[in-house]
Amino acid sequence: MALQHGNPADLLPVHWKTQITAWFAEDTPSFDYGGFVVGDSERTATLYAKSKGILAGVPFFDEIFAQAGCSIRWHLKEGSIVDPGSSGKLAVATVIGPVRKLLLGERVALNTLSRCSGVATKSRAMEELVRKAGYTGILAGTRKTTPGFRLVEKYGMLIGGVDGHRHDLSSMIMLKDNHIWARGSITDAVKAAKAVGGFALKVEVEVDSEKDADEAIAAGADIVMLDNFDGDGLKVAARSLKQRWVGKREFLLECSGGLTADNVGTYINNDIDIISTSSIHQGVPHVDFSLKIDH
Repeated sequence: MALQHGNPADLLPVHWKTQITAWFAEDTPSFDYGGFVVGDSERTATLYAKSKGILAGVPFFDEIFAQAGCSIRWHLKEGSIVDPGSSGKLAVATVIGPVRKLLLGERVALNTLSRCSGVATKSRAMEELVRKAGYTGILAGTRKTTPGFRLVEKYGMLIGGVDGHRHDLSSMIMLKDNHIWARGSITDAVKAAKAVGGFALKVEVEVDSEKDADEAIAAGADIVMLDNFDGDGLKVAARSLKQRWVGKREFLLECSGGLTADNVGTYINNDIDIISTSSIHQGVPHVDFSLKIDH
């Protein structure tokens, strides 16, 4: 888990803060009428967790209020479990600043923290589920993220303890069915990808049959994704491929396609090196937070 090896905030690229500036521009494109009503007196506000989950997104929350001219004292650390219990709310942080600035940052900050924490919570739950079932490989998300919000969602996956998978089209060369159909064959597509990707980029090929997997491995694919196989079919194909190519080629097998917490147990198979699923970041419940001016 990333949290065990350093501060995940150090992963964020130099330009990430401009995204927050853009969120403010979206939320307050002209006059802040509510801000005029409340004025500039300094106040404190308490961030409360109102549902159970994993706290994730601290650097985003910090920067939102830093750009608004406020400061924060956290009472819990990134990755902590927040559980309001029977009281219905748990104090997570205190935010200090001009009251209009507290309210200026409120919704942007809450939306970001709630979403990031929701992804981390679902990721942690799925990670625990597959480990309990005996899986020893990699659990990963996918690139099916929200445009403009990918950094937050990938960050949430890391805080939840899963692999974020490739971040963008430049991170790894993934050849899916449309690439193969457009190029004409798996072999030609892999050769073309290797010609431009060089030694630094892995090539992954999506297949839906053992025959296509064999072609991808023979062509030099680093990773073969067995897509939309059923649980029994996946186990048979993975075992067969690993046995057939042992000592001949080095490759990883990934499975994907429709995997959820309800059915992932049927896919648990340690001949599969990577299980990837969008269910840990698409349509996940948010963790409920609120920010209340102390009075």
